[in-house]
Amino acid sequence: MHGYNSVLIMGEAKRRKNLGIPPREKTEDINLPQFDKKAIQQKVRSTLYKYPVIPFVIYGAALLILIGGLFFVFKSLKIS
Repeated sequence: MHGYNSVLIMGEAKRRKNLGIPPREKTEDINLPQFDKKAIQQKVRSTLYKYPVIPFVIYGAALLILIGGLFFVFKSLKIS
């Protein structure tokens, strides 16, 4: 029982050694692109200066979704 249990708990390195397989090659670290906060802020600001109506459209859409959701909830629960 003890031997069978140790096979289940055995780590990958020990298992590879017992099977005669060479150790796994180490992977290189992935280099993620750098996050440039100032460049993104500049792009957002230039877009908002170019199209100043965007915030009003976003807030209007959010308000319509909120009102529609409340209407759906009241209608489905038959509160009104």
